[in-house]
Amino acid sequence: MKWIALVGVCVACAGLVPATAQGTGVTPQDGSRSASDSPSAGAASLSPVPLEWTPPALERLNLQAAVKSSFTLDRNMLGLAAGMIPDSQAEDRQVIRKLEGVSVHTMRFGDAGIPDESEVESVRAAYHLRGWKHLVTTTKTGGPVHSGTTDVWVVMDGVNVRGAVILAETPKSLTLVTVAGNLSPVDLLHLRGHFGIPRFDDDGVRGSAEQ
Repeated sequence: MKWIALVGVCVACAGLVPATAQGTGVTPQDGSRSASDSPSAGAASLSPVPLEWTPPALERLNLQAAVKSSFTLDRNMLGLAAGMIPDSQAEDRQVIRKLEGVSVHTMRFGDAGIPDESEVESVRAAYHLRGWKHLVTTTKTGGPVHSGTTDVWVVMDGVNVRGAVILAETPKSLTLVTVAGNLSPVDLLHLRGHFGIPRFDDDGVRGSAEQ
């Protein structure tokens, strides 16, 4: 998978990136990042999509995962990652070079699956409370417990997307990807298949009733 190759880039470049850029991005439960939990705090930062912020419920799920990985790619590392994209996917490469940063959190659970579905709903609710535009992208595969549905939240600046969060759930895994950059809605489609983002259908993107 392409995102596995990108992890390799992340590891290879670790010595070139300041320690603050290599954090997991999972919010601690001691409240030390409570100031960034509000929509106004995110809007006041240089990027409206802070890569280091994740809902507290994600940390609780992370503690229960059998296998977990978290990494962040800054603009320089994304430039290296874009160079790995073949010429046949030139548009994907151009979109990746527009990104300011990407953070990825992947959790895999045992045979019993995700231990508490209400925690996943809490993750969804956290982005709803931040006031981000919610989209639902449905794949053709389907399956139990959201395995055919991926949640997408976007932060809009006029007609452009300043960032997005993608939450992909299967019965035994959860992946949350945060991207920051100045994108168009079409650019988001070119990120499918990268960084663990599912290859949802073009016609599967639709607005939900909530914002």
